[in-house]
Amino acid sequence: MRKILLLATIFLVCSCATKRDIIYFQNIDELNETGISQSFEPIIEANDILYITISSLNPDVILPFIKTPNPSNTGNNNFNPGLQGYLVNVEGNIILNVIGEIQVAKKTRGQAIQIIKNALKSYVTDVVVDVRIMNFEVTVLGAVNNPGKFAIKDERISIPEALALAGDLTEFGQRNEIIIVREVEGLRKTARIDLRTADFFESEFYFLKQNDLVYVLPSEVGVKQSGFIPDVPGLLSLVTVILSTVILLTR
Repeated sequence: MRKILLLATIFLVCSCATKRDIIYFQNIDELNETGISQSFEPIIEANDILYITISSLNPDVILPFIKTPNPSNTGNNNFNPGLQGYLVNVEGNIILNVIGEIQVAKKTRGQAIQIIKNALKSYVTDVVVDVRIMNFEVTVLGAVNNPGKFAIKDERISIPEALALAGDLTEFGQRNEIIIVREVEGLRKTARIDLRTADFFESEFYFLKQNDLVYVLPSEVGVKQSGFIPDVPGLLSLVTVILSTVILLTR
């Protein structure tokens, strides 16, 4: 019986994950006091929805340029960003009252603000403009505790922050298999991130863009746990090995 217990203990120990498989940022000390190689500012893209505020010391001067909200959407709970903001069309333009089309796609927020100010300065000398991306959202799926779509108000989020919003990885999430799916100018780009190493801090995918998808692959154990039918061949093999061992040791 002691031999059987010993074999069972060895089996359990061998099947357990090691610290190397679980711990994040294992070589983080290598990045201590190193320069930050990348900065991030969101780029406006086609189909983005922008919230644009225009102000002046004389409010009456800016009234012709302000988008008038639809009265039917005022005071109800059915908020539609597309009706409150400015949609960037497929050509990369927004339509501003009086001014007409303004090209903003492939521009940063700061560049878009300056372009709009330049378009208005002939009409309003002290104009102040602010631009926000209303649809800055990321989606986190897979082996996390709280999957979903998350709106990012400050338009800046990193992979660790997105995973934190999703409640972190479950025990079945693969730390070395974080897939990022991103659309860039009509093309899909993908990347695989390994959270166990701090090298991804230097990746172009470290900061997420609007509408990025983050998917955490489940481990093999996680896949089996989530299924309605267990891994029958594997289970039968395990039972056969255990019974064979018991028979040999008790003869």
